[in-house]
Order: sequence, then C-alpha cells, then structure tokens
Amino acid sequence: MKKQYTSYAQTIAFLEQMAAEHPGIVRLESIGTTWEGRPLMLATLSLDVAQADDKPALLYTGTIHAREWIGNELAIKFIEHVLTNYQQDPRIRDIISRSTLYMVPCLNPDGFEYSRTHFSFWRKNRRNNGDGTFGVDLNRNFGVRFKKGNDTSLNTYSGPEAFSEPETQAIRDFVLNHTNITVALDYHSQGNVFFPAHKFNHESEIEGTDLNILCANMNQEIHKVTGRRYGIHRGKPPANLIHGSGREYYYSLGIIAAVVEVGTRNIPDYLVNMSQSVDENIPALLHAWSEAVNYSAFAPPRVENFTINEVAVYSATLSWDYPEDQQEVYFELYRSDTVKSPCHQENLVATTRNRSFCDVQLRSGHKYFYNIRAVNEKTGIKSPFSPEVKLKTELSRDEYFRGLFPAKKDIGYVGQYTLEKNRDHFGYNSLFVGVNKRRGICYGVIAFNMENLPEKARIKSARFSLYPMNRVNAKVENFGEWTVSILDPNDISDITDFNQIHQAPPIQTLGEEIGSDKLTQGIWSHWELNVAERRIIRKSIKGGRLLLRVEGPRKLPLGADSQMMQFDIGYGRFGSGIHYRPNLEVIYTLPSEQVELTPRMINTIFKDEIIERQLKAGFDQNGEIVYGQMAFMPERLPDPDRTVITDAYLVLQNKNALNTQQDIRFTIELAGLQDVDYQSVKQREKIEFIGYEVSNAQLKERSVHHFIFDSFGKQHLEQLHATNQPFYFIVRATSAFQQQNALVDWHHEDSAQACRLMIKYIERRKSSLPAPTDLNVALENNKVKLTWQNPQHRDLVGAFVVRNCFHPPKSPLDGVKLYAGPDEYTYDNFANPNVAKYYSVFTYDDVPNYSLPVSVFYSTQEVIPVEEEEYELQDEEEPITQQQ
Repeated sequence: MKKQYTSYAQTIAFLEQMAAEHPGIVRLESIGTTWEGRPLMLATLSLDVAQADDKPALLYTGTIHAREWIGNELAIKFIEHVLTNYQQDPRIRDIISRSTLYMVPCLNPDGFEYSRTHFSFWRKNRRNNGDGTFGVDLNRNFGVRFKKGNDTSLNTYSGPEAFSEPETQAIRDFVLNHTNITVALDYHSQGNVFFPAHKFNHESEIEGTDLNILCANMNQEIHKVTGRRYGIHRGKPPANLIHGSGREYYYSLGIIAAVVEVGTRNIPDYLVNMSQSVDENIPALLHAWSEAVNYSAFAPPRVENFTINEVAVYSATLSWDYPEDQQEVYFELYRSDTVKSPCHQENLVATTRNRSFCDVQLRSGHKYFYNIRAVNEKTGIKSPFSPEVKLKTELSRDEYFRGLFPAKKDIGYVGQYTLEKNRDHFGYNSLFVGVNKRRGICYGVIAFNMENLPEKARIKSARFSLYPMNRVNAKVENFGEWTVSILDPNDISDITDFNQIHQAPPIQTLGEEIGSDKLTQGIWSHWELNVAERRIIRKSIKGGRLLLRVEGPRKLPLGADSQMMQFDIGYGRFGSGIHYRPNLEVIYTLPSEQVELTPRMINTIFKDEIIERQLKAGFDQNGEIVYGQMAFMPERLPDPDRTVITDAYLVLQNKNALNTQQDIRFTIELAGLQDVDYQSVKQREKIEFIGYEVSNAQLKERSVHHFIFDSFGKQHLEQLHATNQPFYFIVRATSAFQQQNALVDWHHEDSAQACRLMIKYIERRKSSLPAPTDLNVALENNKVKLTWQNPQHRDLVGAFVVRNCFHPPKSPLDGVKLYAGPDEYTYDNFANPNVAKYYSVFTYDDVPNYSLPVSVFYSTQEVIPVEEEEYELQDEEEPITQQQ
C-alpha cells in the first residue's frame, strides 16, 4: 500500500502531540464514536484557544469518503504549517487571533482504515447493513434533501434515514452547537474543482457571489503555487446532482459551504502528485480561514442595490445603497473580464466612500463583471459581496457585433470506436473530447453558419468560448493538451464521420493549448483570435461556414483508461440551454465609402473688406490678422441617422510661402459662424482645431497639407450634418512677433488646387429603437411566460429578454439571457416559478443597438410544483461522474 500516507492512529498521535506542544493554540476532542469504536477527532486551532468558540470559525472536514485520503493528509500538513509559522508570519497570526479553525481530518475513520488495509477503492463507512453488505455513503446521509436508498450494495447507498450514522450525527451536533461557524469546506478527491453549495431552487442566490469569489480567491492562491487552476461548478439546474450532502446541510444553516475536489486520482503518487495538492491547498485554505470573520456578526452589512447607472463605449457608471449610519465604512470595487474571477489587489479598481463610481478606459463592445463589498476602516473586517453586476460596453461608432451559435445539427462529437452512433451524438447533451479505452479518440465538432456576417466585414476582434462541464474522466495528472483548430469545410463532406474529422489537416490552431491541469470545469474557456486567425474567419464568411475541431490527447499512458473532458453544448436533456452554448463573438467594421466635398464658399476676410472666392490668410500691412474662411455643405452625405464618419481631413495647398525666418504658423478651426464679417469671425465660437498647425518652414518644404479630424471633430461634423448646417472653417495665422504684409495664398475657388474636404463614412444605424411596450408576465403550465409588443420599425431585428433575481436588468448582460429573436413572447424554462425575480426586455437592431429596458417584477403567492430531474449517466459517461 501507499506507506507514505498517514494512518488514522498516526493522525490521532500527531494531533495529541500538537495539543501537548501548543496548549494555548490547539484543543483536541472526540465528537463521537464510529461503528467500530474509533473516536471522531476534532482539533480546534485559535490563539488563546479557550476563547475559540467566541470567534468566527471555519469548519474543515476531510475524508468523508474512505478512498479520498487527501482530506486527512492536507489537515495534518496544514496544522503543521500553521504551528510552524504563526510566530513569524503576521498574516497567520492575525487569522488565528481573529478566528477559529475546527478541523476534522477524517470524518470516516472506519472506512478510511478499510481502504488503507483491505480495499483501496472503498467509499462508504463500515455499517453492517444486515444483508451481507456494509457501509453507508456518509455524504448522502445528511438531512437536506435526503433520499432513502434501497440498494445497500451501491457506493452511494444513503442509509435507512437521514443522520442514521454516528459520523453524520456527530458533525451535525457539533455544528448545531457552534453557531460561530461561518465557512465550511469539505475536502474530497478527485477533479481539481470547487463545488459551491446550492439550495436547489434553480435561481441565483444572494450568497452565490460570495461562494464563487471565495472559491476564485482560493483558486488564485493555488495558481500561485503550481500554476494550476481548479474549476468552480455549482451544477446545472434543474437536475438533482446530489442528495443528503454535508455541503448543502451546512449551507442550509447559513454557512458559506463548498466541496473542494483535489487531484485527479483518489490515491495518487505521494511524493509528486499528493505533495503538489497539499502544497497548493495550504495557502488556499489559509485564505478561506481569513474570510470566516467577514461572514460573521462582526462584519459590516452587505451593500444593497448594486446596479448599473449608465453604460457608454469606454466607461460604465455603477451605483449602490448603504445605510447612512455606517460612518466608518468604505467600499472596495473589483472589475474582471471573465466570470468567476478572483477579487484581489490586481483587479481592485476603486476604493471609495461614495455611493457611485465611474469606471473608465474600458474597451468597446466588451463584457465586464463587477463586485463590491464594504470594509470597516477601523477593524478591516469586510462585508459579504453583493450580487455580481454584469455589463457590456457599447460598441464604438463604427463597430458591429455578432454572437454566433451552432445549430443542433452542427455540434457534436465523433468517437473512434462509436462509428455507428456518431451521427446521434450531434445536438445531444455534451461534447466528449480526448481519449479512453471504450470510445477511443474523440473529437468535438462545431460548425458556425457565417451567412449573417457581411462579406466585406473587417474583423476587429473575435473570441471563441467553450464551457467545460466535467473533468472527472481526465484522470492522469499533467497529461495531454486540449486545442481548437479550424478545418477547411470543403475537405469534409460529413462532419459526423470520424475518419474525415480525424484525417483533416488543420488550417490553424487557435491560441495556446490548455494543459490537463489547467482545463477547469464550470469556468468558461476562451480563445482570443489573433490577426492571422481573424483573417481565416473573414475568408470563411465567403464560404458561409466555419468548422472547428476540439481535440485532446490521442493516446493513453500505460495503465490509464481515460483522459476525457466533457463540454456543454446547450442542447439536449443534459445541456444547460443557450446560456452555456459554445459561441463565437465577433466585433467587426465595414469598409468606408468616401466623398469629396468642394467648398460652397471661400472668403478672405480683412478688417475692412471681404474678398470672395479667394482663400488667403496671414497679416495685412497694419499687422491685423487676415482670416481665410471656407464653408462646405453636407448634402452629398447619406441619411444622417445612418452615417458614421470614420475619417475626415481637409486638403489645402499653398501657392506661396513667406519670405521670413521668423516662426509663423497656420491653424484651421472648425467654427460656429452666424455672419461672415470681420467682427463675427474674430468673436467666433471656436469648436475644434483640425489637425496640427503648419509652420511657414513646412510651407517652404511642401505645398500639399492634410488637416486630420480627431474624434471630437468627426462627431461635431455628424451633429452639423444631422441639422443640415454648413461646415465652417477658419484659417488663421499666429506668430510670437508682430508681422506685416505676410499673406499666404491657398488658391482661389476655381483653381484645381482649391481646398477640399474628404469624408469617409459607413452607413450604420446610430441610435437605439423604441423600447417594447405592454410587457406582461403570467404563469402558463407552471412556467413563467412573458409577452410584449415590439415597435413597428423597419430596423427591428428582435427583442432580448433577461432575468435577474436582485434588480431590474439594465443591460442585456445584466442577468441570465432567456431569449433573443423576433417573437413577442418567451417562456422561462429554467426558472423556479416560486422565486420572485425581475425581467427586462430590450429591442435591438442589426448593429446591435439596444433600447432602454422595459421591466417587470414577477412574484406568486401560490406554490408551483417544480419538476426535478434525477441525474442519470449519459451514454458516454463514466459511472463516477458527479460523485462528490
């Protein structure tokens, strides 16, 4: 057997030694006795341990499943780390001063010892079931959603009733008697994934953000040590993945609870894999312990009504409410560009006492995720997090966006040994990618219809996203890589044919490969496309189809049976809907059209006279400024509501230069003019300088000059165009010295070298459509049904429907997407109709520009039955899936 692992007797001896050596920090007690008479040992760690039960606490439980030895081993190493380092590490000393750790290294001692000495794959405890079988799965024996089992031989047999086992009774009684517990972690193997608790109500919960961020911050600590990233996965509603777990029981008592699945084997190589798992989880566990106080009665209240005020192209303004009597509080605001990201110093974007914040220098058309918590400035204790706010910045003036999703027939997987069934794998539940002995090599196949993108599209950014939903069958540590390749669809006549997909040479492989230790479940994987990849996407528009192959390792090491990853496709009974469908997001622009405008009038304006049809500027004989003035009309531009000026510049040519060495410069202003006379021009409204000034020395060097508009100047041209006003420009000379008789001739109106205004533009709708009307919500066949009326408008593409449990969605990303399309109704197929919530509906055009939302609050007084699906294995799934 694995002699490096610690036995239960050795564990108790270690705990007794630590309690004897550190009596002021460690307290040891038995909280119960197993069927075979072993004590259930619990160690309490806290500075001045006599006061431990008065401090906020983290509960650690390990090895509730007998074969999952990591829980016991990590507990020992963690205690060693704390007791060895607390005197010189101020962070550890602060944690043990403020809070308490209750640690049960092994909650299943009988099963653990049976696994060690008789049958390593044993999972349950050692209850004598009286029918020749032994054992109850202790993680199915807690009182939340307990489901009595009938087959006592199953690994997941739940026992005759909830809390029938001495082990679960003991931890239940301890938790009920220690209301200071605020965070609970249950350590398991395998999977390298966090499973936060849930209440099975199929909706977002107020603590959902807390759970995700706790796991994400622990994940960040893991990443610092080994570079590995764990998944974060709460499971897909409405399926029942688990009954009677400790995690859900603790959560039902108001405790922030999660399972941590460590490693890719139950009993891995100790010196390499187990030691890595221990080392990476020690700082993660320290972080979780430090958070216990932030979920206690000492913490400030949670921020309320955290929401979006305004979203622009490069900025977003957020606001929130907080009690006025909380004078000693400031707020920490975090921003990420992916979901389930950590909140730490690197993405802290604001520390403020205000109740609002404007975040700037964002990217156009991109998603952002914001989190906020309050901090007591005297104690440093932080509040729980508010529900996360999600938004997407507006597109830049010349940009379009398309989110592409594969049709059912265009997404699936092909297996080497499942040739007869491969066609049935399309549009059905999941992608299985990698290799195992039963199916052989498996590829994910995804085809996108590109016909909705214009052939002339110039792609500015593109991102492919895939949702890994299960990695339990990727069993080998640090083995294999997963990649996404572009294939030539002309080489493949049948995308369900394994041999064609297997033999197809890739045109390009997207981005970087993802190693097996970084392929996380429950967190989106993204591939940002580089310039070369975007060129291929653009070419695929002409062919009307983009074909991707997702692949993993193609062979297994000696003795291994599986290295397989499972991805959600959003279809089928086990798919999670459009919210989890693989997608390709594209931001693009179109080639600009160009128009050349000749001046409607040009004038040279002296103090005492105006010379028409000539354009001169400088100084007269008395040293008075002589202005050049130009006017252009916008009538050659198309409809101003659909004209976006992408570039504009004035072209001027000088006939002469001044015979002087003094520095004289010429500027051009876009100006607001009522009258063309000297006094009006002198007192003109200066709107914007155009381009850079031109010096007399430059006039001597060349005769053609380009004055280029900046963003503000282009926008003002559009505003003048919208009201059909002339574009007035003033040419003015400046000098630090008195000048006389210094005039530059910029050519007269009829000259071939006369000034001209060049405007490049695209035709694109600039404003949003009217919002929908008559939004109503009702129950129909126990489902929430929404109806509304779309405006009658030629540019309407459809309506976009979003759900949020905490506030009315103010952005199409601010919640769960339910529908996008031309209909005037939809059903919320994944919602719990017993939970109150908000819905918002936006209209959108082909850009898309989104209207202001129309929102409705839904609530019901009656109890609606919710049909819940028992989790069943998919055809291609291994039996151990979702056995945490």
